[in-house]
Amino acid sequence: MTSSSAVRQSFIRCLDSSRLCTEPYNHWLLSQALPDDAADGIAALPWGPPAVQETYGKRETNNASRTYFGAENQATYPVCAAVAEAFQSKDLTDAIQRTCNVALSGTSLRIEYCQDTDGFWLEPHTDIGVKKYTMLIYLSKGPGCEDWGTDVLDDTKTIVARAPYAFNEGLIFIPGTNTWHGFAKRPINGVRKSIIVNYVGPEWRARHELAFPDAPIA
Repeated sequence: MTSSSAVRQSFIRCLDSSRLCTEPYNHWLLSQALPDDAADGIAALPWGPPAVQETYGKRETNNASRTYFGAENQATYPVCAAVAEAFQSKDLTDAIQRTCNVALSGTSLRIEYCQDTDGFWLEPHTDIGVKKYTMLIYLSKGPGCEDWGTDVLDDTKTIVARAPYAFNEGLIFIPGTNTWHGFAKRPINGVRKSIIVNYVGPEWRARHELAFPDAPIA
């Protein structure tokens, strides 16, 4: 079973070897973000993808069907607890702050598990200001998923890069006024699995989405 310490060590190593891309804004590409057994464990969680509905290009359109590593899921699924505890830890958050030049003190951890199916798309957006850090870790395997990465756009909302999509790889950026990203509509033959890790400010109102709602990052 994956331990939080193994997740911490794996992710800190991943950060140390991450690739910084500076155009059109700073973003980091990740490989081997989690121990393989943790990544496999998340991908095997017994939650089917939500029924496909029109998203209008926004995840929040279907808020009722979204899934988080909150207290209940941590208590039920050890992999959720191990990952949440790791991303709450001081050594891991210190490593993020050093690598990404971001202040996380006073923020709260939010981890969403996403399972996107054919018909899903996201319009270009920058992430709301209450999000201080955004990371996606991709969790699907098999042929055909290579083109499922997040689109990176410039200020004209033109796609200039697409994050490589492969199992246990990912993308980090620090939300700002120019951090345009999205997912242009394209075929998804299967289920596009990922986790989205955010650290959010104290004004975040949906407290049930947080991993530790009463314990902000020190």
